[in-house]
Amino acid sequence: MTQSKAYTMSDQSLTKNEMITLKNIWAGYDKNPILEEVNLTVNEQDYIGIIGPNGGGKTTLLKVLLGLIKPFQGTINIMGYSPEKGRKYIGYVPQIFEFDRHFPLKVEDVVKMGRLSRNRLFQRYNQKDQEKVIQSLEAVGLLNLYKNSIGELSGGQRQRVYIARALACDPQILLLDEPTASVDPQSQKDIYELLKELNKTITILMISHDMGAVSRYVKTVACLNRRLYYHQDKLITAEMLENTYQCPIDLVAHGIPHRVFSEHSCVENDHNHDHSCP
Repeated sequence: MTQSKAYTMSDQSLTKNEMITLKNIWAGYDKNPILEEVNLTVNEQDYIGIIGPNGGGKTTLLKVLLGLIKPFQGTINIMGYSPEKGRKYIGYVPQIFEFDRHFPLKVEDVVKMGRLSRNRLFQRYNQKDQEKVIQSLEAVGLLNLYKNSIGELSGGQRQRVYIARALACDPQILLLDEPTASVDPQSQKDIYELLKELNKTITILMISHDMGAVSRYVKTVACLNRRLYYHQDKLITAEMLENTYQCPIDLVAHGIPHRVFSEHSCVENDHNHDHSCP
């Protein structure tokens, strides 16, 4: 990797509808790059589904946007600010939220966590905080459960609570890492319908292996496997798949639906017999 350009963070304003810009981002761990030359512009009310193989850098990308990982080089701009300053505009739903189901943590307490920030860690919650908690739970349809223990909820309900926690910070951008992992099909549908509604006012970037949902609900698709392939289109091209999934098994495992492909020719197998397209 050539590190001819130092990592910088611009505080200059973006154009009116640009929410995020990444330019030539290289990032990783212990000087080992996971993201290579990533460029991305996210506009207001975009809803981008990010797909790619395990280990391809999807979660790393979200951590870069949150300022949790500093890139080796490149420029990041979040709402006209550096990631550290710009993350106040971001709501984040991680892939795994660990908690003790036997610990008496109420739903409203989980959502209140979204009101925390560095400059008020030791301040008491006020009336405005409580109002925002109620609004956030109303938005996800769980206000009636706000006094329940989080451990009593189903997987789908807990996931909506975590989305409410992200909404409690009043975000303009929502980052979600596998929001429907380990929830039942009906809950998955409910969550995607919720995100579709939220997208009317909030810009969304969502990591998902659920290709059926990606093809139905998001506005555009990006493929990430160290490098990002994004054409501001919902269509997954053969080029994107070729560069993102080197192994055909990955395609099968991730359930790539035929309808998201552009026109393409069938590849030949090792015995020179043509594969038939469905």
